[in-house]
Amino acid sequence: MKKKITFIVSFIMACTFVFSQTIVGTDPENKNVVLEEFTGIHCVFCPDGHAIAQAIYNAHPDDVILINIHQGSYAVPSGSEPDFRTPWGNAIAGQSGLVGYPAGTVNRHLFSGWSQGSGTAMSRNYWTSASNQVMAAPSYLNVGVESIIVTSTRQLVVQVEVYYTDNSPFPSNFLNVAILQNNVLGPQTGGNMGNNYVHKHMLRHLLTGQWGVEIDETTTGSLYSGTFTYEIPEDYTGVGVVLENLDIVAFVTENHQEAISGI
Repeated sequence: MKKKITFIVSFIMACTFVFSQTIVGTDPENKNVVLEEFTGIHCVFCPDGHAIAQAIYNAHPDDVILINIHQGSYAVPSGSEPDFRTPWGNAIAGQSGLVGYPAGTVNRHLFSGWSQGSGTAMSRNYWTSASNQVMAAPSYLNVGVESIIVTSTRQLVVQVEVYYTDNSPFPSNFLNVAILQNNVLGPQTGGNMGNNYVHKHMLRHLLTGQWGVEIDETTTGSLYSGTFTYEIPEDYTGVGVVLENLDIVAFVTENHQEAISGI
């Protein structure tokens, strides 16, 4: 799996930039972790969830995606507090069956006996074990991503490739591409840093919509290639966007649930 992001000053330079001819590996690999954490600025135990997720990432930086989704009652800002919510969070949380915060899903997979309720959402004490199980399992596809941000125009171009090293059990899969933002300062109950808590991996936008774009060739040897363009706004819900703090991640699901792998 491969991921790369390049910052370019001008559109003219962007026109001369050429993406790699093949940005995805073709050898079979194990799955990468896609940990979606449901959080909020008024959730007292969420900083502990952030720390657990970060530790998983730090131990396996090439094999783990963290996506922090601010949603639910604990994410509702009060007064002049920043609003970190997105249009996408409630639907993602809704399918997980979460019953408390922080909650997280690992590859949107149902781990028997570890669910908060009857869905894929788990309390933070299970995330590490679930992640280890995922990383030990073979994947039938690989994902590669290269991105360009033209700083003068805030234009984003993302190239994604998905290569199938084996057959998918489904005739179609779904590619999801997300914009994340790091190092966002703000309040966090339980963080003991006032308004200077450092929020990371914050979901800002889904380039491919709520549930992704369809991949309709999913047999061994199939190669999907897609290009996505987007003008990054100055802010989301009043929260400024620092281009250098952005990250682009991509993952593939079998339906709305069950993420096979990502990068």
